[in-house]
Amino acid sequence: DLQICQHRAPTCCTKKMEESYQAAVRRERTQSIQALNFELKYMIVGHITAFQEAFESLLRFAENRTSSLFETAYRPMAKEAAEPVKELFTDISLYILGAETTVESAVLRFFDSLFPLVYSRLINPGITDLSEDYTECLRLTRQDINPFGHYSKNMVTELSKSLWASRMLSQALSLGIEVINTTEHAAVSKECSRALVKMQYCPHCQGLTLIRPCVGYCLNVMRGCLASVAELDAHWRLFISTLEYLANEMAASHELEVAVSGMWSSINEAILHAQLNGPQLSATVDKVCGQPRQQEGNLSSANIVPVKEVTETQPFVMAHTSLNNKRREFINYMKRSRTFYASLAERLCDGDLVMRDSSTCWNGEDVV
Repeated sequence: DLQICQHRAPTCCTKKMEESYQAAVRRERTQSIQALNFELKYMIVGHITAFQEAFESLLRFAENRTSSLFETAYRPMAKEAAEPVKELFTDISLYILGAETTVESAVLRFFDSLFPLVYSRLINPGITDLSEDYTECLRLTRQDINPFGHYSKNMVTELSKSLWASRMLSQALSLGIEVINTTEHAAVSKECSRALVKMQYCPHCQGLTLIRPCVGYCLNVMRGCLASVAELDAHWRLFISTLEYLANEMAASHELEVAVSGMWSSINEAILHAQLNGPQLSATVDKVCGQPRQQEGNLSSANIVPVKEVTETQPFVMAHTSLNNKRREFINYMKRSRTFYASLAERLCDGDLVMRDSSTCWNGEDVV
């Protein structure tokens, strides 16, 4: 009653053993592909980690500088500004990791939250009634009266341009991992599992436990089993070329580091712009939101110190150089894996699976 290992001579196999062999070849094929994928996956995951660590370090540095700006120059609102600052940098981090958000929405949300603080702590420091309704009115008014001038829009433009390649690279690397994981667990068809049993285990049914498949026979079987995976070849080559392009785009410029490190300066300029136009802003806000209660003897905002730009490029240059070196090594490795899916059958038939240095091998029917 054998279905796969039929042979004229007597056999020690049963139908149940054939079923066990089919389960074994499915498991072995998955393990073999996983072993081949391991190094490739390890390299991609390693680069994702290195990239994210370097970027998170850059963001932390920029966030600390922005927080310091409020502590040193805008102390009356520093405590309340801490949360919007944290949210801004969290949103940017999520954007890089591929979240469904935009740089524009993150930056404008930050300035929406910042305007009520600037208005009530710096432009009109005597305001005591900052109810939820009044705060919301100030937030909505920000979009109409544009108190921060062109600085908020400039910040959106600079960050969007510099963060795009980073987001694309991050998403591309994640896609690479997804493709590898999917091919590892691609279903083995019934025809494939039967062909693999015939190649690897049918000799056992005749007591030939040491004989191995002929090389050409193994390649034919594996190519048939991997036909759907081999179709990825052209797409994988294109994927590697795209990775190379994105990596070169990022390596060619310091835009990312400059844009992120300059965020505190743009925020500072935006706040100063709003202060300079304080009287006009107050007149407009009074018409739209009404006049809030004032404390007797208006508080002076003279203690606000304009902050001059400080250039601390060293940490960014170091981060950029370190990331570029890692990126170069990674791309060189990935270029060597261009033919990964085209050569999968050859690699699976290499090593212990086939008989190389012997005059006898198994051809699917007999020893030849």
